[in-house]
Amino acid sequence: MTTIRSTQRHINAPLAKVFDAVAHIGKFKEIAPHISKVEILSDVEKGVGLKFRETRVMNGREAATVLDCTEYVENERVRMVADQGGVIWDTLMTTVPKGEGTELAMEMEARPYKFMSRLITPLIMGMVSKAVEADIDVIADYCEGAAHADG
Repeated sequence: MTTIRSTQRHINAPLAKVFDAVAHIGKFKEIAPHISKVEILSDVEKGVGLKFRETRVMNGREAATVLDCTEYVENERVRMVADQGGVIWDTLMTTVPKGEGTELAMEMEARPYKFMSRLITPLIMGMVSKAVEADIDVIADYCEGAAHADG
């Protein structure tokens, strides 16, 4: 069973600024107030081979997840994969120039591989969807604010 959550948003900011916000993890903690900590666990700080632990506040509690960057094409796409709670969480973020701004798309695939995870994953997708939307919102706010401050 695979569950997919997909969302996209037009952001009034240059492509490079939007891609930088989603692909450079050290910066994401500055952008997102619900991310309380980011720890780089690899020698690689961006791109394929990056491994990091992200701690975020969800429903008033901190939750830490280790993610790996498995795909990276500058200013085009970045894929982060986590193995958490018996589920492979595969998130692809793509950026495309559109008009005066950038189209940011985020697609999350959940592949549970343990019995309990197969039961629970469909039940928590609402919470996951809210977290994905919150990430997109703060990225848009940051990039549009930064674009206006720069321009």
